[in-house]
Order: sequence, then structure tokens, then C-alpha cells
Amino acid sequence: MGTAGERFAQALAAKDAAALSALLAGQIDFQALTPGRHWQADTPGQVAEDIILGHWFGPGDDIKELCSVTTGAVAGRDHVAYRLRVARDGRDHLVEQQAYYNTDGGQITWMRVLCSGYQPLREEQLAAL
Repeated sequence: MGTAGERFAQALAAKDAAALSALLAGQIDFQALTPGRHWQADTPGQVAEDIILGHWFGPGDDIKELCSVTTGAVAGRDHVAYRLRVARDGRDHLVEQQAYYNTDGGQITWMRVLCSGYQPLREEQLAAL
């Protein structure tokens, strides 16, 4: 089954709004930093549907694979890092996100995400994935 962070990465890679929302507590303290913007939300719908699947990985973004997932903890706070290969505008990109989070009863109650942005991949880089 894995950690909440692993399940979050898997649901994101599947673009599964219902699974993402189910992982998040009804009142979540969510903030994220992407290359162009700071994001905040306090409901699962805002996080899953409006931010993650509405802006970060929208309908035109094809998540080809979840390349890697690593987990850990910093004292009492959990950590997950994941890389996604995403096709956008006819090119493959690599996106890495790092997230720190707290859970209660298996649901994420507090989360901070940092995103690398969409990094274009060259052919030789694709072969290495």
C-alpha cells in the first residue's frame, strides 16, 4: 500500500482526482511553489482539481510515467520526492516535485510542495530514464 506520499505520487501520475482528494483531509493546509507562482488551498477539491489537475498537469499534459518515488522523514514530518515524464506541446519533459507533509488517520493534513517546473528532455536523456 505504501506511505501517503507514495500514494499521492501514484494518484497524481494517474491523474486520478478522486484518489488525490481521498488522500487529503477535509481541511488541509496546502501550499506549493512552482517556478512562476505560489499556490495555497484548504480543501481537497482545490488541491486536486483546481491546482494539480487544473493547472499543473492539465488536460493537454500526458503523464507518461512515474519515473521515481523516494520517501523519508524529518523527525515527525514525512517527505516524498517523485519524478514524472510528461508530454506537453509535442515534447517530453521531466518534472520533479519534493513534498513535506503531516498525516492524521492516513490523510494528509499539511503539505508543502516545491516543483522543478517542466524541464525539456533530449533524446539521450529519454534513453536514460
